Amino acid sequence: MKLKIGLIFTVLIACSGVLTATSFDYKLTPKLIAENTYVFVGKSEDFSFKNGGNIVNTGFIVTSDGVIVIDTGPSLRYGQQMRAAIATVTNKTINRVYITHHHPDHFLGNLAFKDVPVYALEETIQNINNEGAGFADNLYLMVGDWMRGTDVLAPNKKTKASKVSIGGHQLELLALSGHTSGDMALFDHSTGVLFSGDLIFHKRTLTTPHAKINQWLKALNASLDRLSLNVLVPGHGPVTSDKAPITDMVDYLTWLDATFTKAARDGFTMTDAMGIKLPSRFQSNALLKSEFSRSVTHLFSNYENKVFERVN
Repeated sequence: MKLKIGLIFTVLIACSGVLTATSFDYKLTPKLIAENTYVFVGKSEDFSFKNGGNIVNTGFIVTSDGVIVIDTGPSLRYGQQMRAAIATVTNKTINRVYITHHHPDHFLGNLAFKDVPVYALEETIQNINNEGAGFADNLYLMVGDWMRGTDVLAPNKKTKASKVSIGGHQLELLALSGHTSGDMALFDHSTGVLFSGDLIFHKRTLTTPHAKINQWLKALNASLDRLSLNVLVPGHGPVTSDKAPITDMVDYLTWLDATFTKAARDGFTMTDAMGIKLPSRFQSNALLKSEFSRSVTHLFSNYENKVFERVN
């Protein structure tokens, strides 16, 4: 279904004065993080018209057999500008694209890559087909005309946990879950770079609309923490050269699980849970209060259901 911006919405945006105040330029600058490996670092913010949805880290690897792209961003404009930015680094063609999961800031640039193979886990493709149009409509409402021309294009190639050799780079594709039902991380054994997708947030509070905390902790502890990495590219937040973000993620998820369990056992309502005091060690993470409140909305009823037997 072709997505459209309604006339009323367009008029409202135009009347607010913001439509004419931007050139819709994401100003994507490739950041070299390892040999032939680049990242476009997004802002640690919520979606807004001001940032155009550019809150995500995407990247690419230049190989002798072409360019490997990791995630395509939140819009057609982003995908197009991403391709243009890649062309400033290399004249090699795009070999393939990998989509880490089905959240909109990671795949809605796919239309700019419709001429190349776009790979994702089967669960991710199913989730995009089921939820992608709704995600895109919501993003239109949040960021406006940055989304012009954007349409949902699901990945056209299924992949699974495997090791792939492409142009001198040995990639390990990890099929995991926890943030969503299908989370792919990519580890380049040739450079030691891990593209974690949203399994890892760094200095930015994690999001939980499709989260399963136990699965997420397993992915972090049993899979990602075992890797001998040199560079970690989180789905959101700054790139780092150590595993500290993994430790921080485990800490927050463990606290979240224990806190919701105790609150449910103590008879807290969802409103009560919203008022839980947040530990000082998490205060430096961007969007802590708002994302915690969203996590209460997303997850707390599951903890209530576990604690209290429902009587029909």
